[in-house]
Formats: sequence, C-alpha cells, structure tokens
Amino acid sequence: MIVGVHHLALGVPNLDDGIRFYCDHLGFELVQQFSWDADNTQTQSAVGLPGSVAAGAMLKSTNAFIELWQYDTPTPQDRRSDPNDLGYAHFCLQVEDIDFEYARLTKAGMVFVGDPVDFGSAAAIYGRDPFGNVIELYELKTAEGAQLVDGRASAGA
Repeated sequence: MIVGVHHLALGVPNLDDGIRFYCDHLGFELVQQFSWDADNTQTQSAVGLPGSVAAGAMLKSTNAFIELWQYDTPTPQDRRSDPNDLGYAHFCLQVEDIDFEYARLTKAGMVFVGDPVDFGSAAAIYGRDPFGNVIELYELKTAEGAQLVDGRASAGA
C-alpha cells in the first residue's frame, strides 16, 4: 500500500547554500542532515552509484519533505530541464499572495520567466531557484479545484 508522497529530491551545487535558501526564503525546516564517504558500500548500493561521496539534508514543510543532495563523487552533470521536458519538470508551492512572494523571492535570488499571470480563479508563475531548479508559485483565488487547505490536499468545492 502506498501511503503518499514523502519527498522530492533536488541536486544542488552547495548543500549549505541550498539549506539556507529553502529554509530562510521558502519556509522549510531542516530536520536531518546525512552524508557518506567512498567506503559506505551499503548506501552506494541503495543509490546505485559505487564509489560515490555525497551529503544531503531532509527539509520539511507542513505537508511534504524536500531532500537536497550535494554529490562530490561522481561529478554531477547539469541535467536541469525546462517545464516541457520529460522527467522532473517542476514542483509547485501554493501561496496566499503571489505578488508578495514573487517580489520577496526575486530579492532572495529566484529568477522568474516573467510577472505572475492572472487566470481569474488562480494566478501562477514559474521561476528557478538559485541552483536552477524550476519552482512554480500558484495562488488559488476560489475554493474550487485541487488545493491545500489547512496543510492538507483537498479537491475543493
């Protein structure tokens, strides 16, 4: 039985910078840090990367976790994608005031594709965190549709 989504993992070039951005500017909380060296064959077997060396952190929001990774070995390849590519496309943060969050996160180092777009019942905009990962800001203006209510997923009215 699948219980639900636990976390989304993101590769970052500097773990400390990643923790700082996601905690200070996106409101996540650091709950765990971990690492392994080249001698840790058990973890290397689990991730399928023999000889790997990495450090990570688990960050929590009210309804999900994000896991940040910084690999030292093997050398990471830049596989950041655009929202239309197959595989990881983006993750979305539901917000209450998209214009406020857009301005605040721009100052924090996010680069957006443009200004927030108003769709009437919702507003949205895609941007990239300081590490190039795609994040969508999404504000719902009505009680209809899929949204978070009191930190829980709801199908709306």
